Amino acid sequence: MAEFVTALRGGVEDAQRELRRAELDGRDYDAHRHSARLLDLLDRAAASGIDTTGWVARTVLMVACGHCA
Repeated sequence: MAEFVTALRGGVEDAQRELRRAELDGRDYDAHRHSARLLDLLDRAAASGIDTTGWVARTVLMVACGHCA
């Protein structure tokens, strides 16, 4: 399970970083794509009973939710 959590957290960090870059560069399609990936990974963690508190900055999470609404 530890390997799964490590890989999951790495994916969350990557998606978060790429979302920020896409937002700064004004790449809406990529921002949407990275938002969807981030939210999918967080859903996968929740379904597996993994606490992701502190993994994602609140502002990034709000941006991601806005892109996928």
